[in-house]
Order: sequence, then C-alpha cells, then structure tokens
Amino acid sequence: MSIVEQIVKNESVEDVLTLFALNKGLPSLDMMFSRYRREVIISGEFLRVYRRLFDEGVLAPGDNIIAAKGPNWKEPKFLSDKRYAV
Repeated sequence: MSIVEQIVKNESVEDVLTLFALNKGLPSLDMMFSRYRREVIISGEFLRVYRRLFDEGVLAPGDNIIAAKGPNWKEPKFLSDKRYAV
C-alpha cells in the first residue's frame, strides 16, 4: 500500500485536504478520493469539507487550480507526528 493510500484511508478528509490541496488541484484530489475512499465522494463530504476549508481560512485561492495556505492553516497532526515514512 502506498503512503498516499495509507493517508487517505486512515486520516480525516479535512486533514488529507489540508495537506494535499497545496500540491494537487481539485480534479486530482477528487480522483485520489475516488480511488481510495469512494464513499466520501458519493456522500458529498469531499466537496463540503473542501469548501469549508476555504470558508474557514485554512485554504486560500492559489495559482491556477492549486490552493494556498490560508491564514488559519495548521499542519495536520499526522504530519507533525511523523506517522508515515515519507
């Protein structure tokens, strides 16, 4: 199992998007969740959380389709805890 797959399957949608939205556009994020946690896409949770992260200032509009860190961005706990060998 790849590290990305482990993260998507084991961490909250909010934490995954907080990290990966800084490097991937919405279509790539959608594809990543469709592959590893399809139920998040089907239920609409993916888009609700993505929008909420912008509304709360965790993410901000960036270059093209890639988000930038917003004023309220904080490193996800799984990253600071170094749960995954990168």
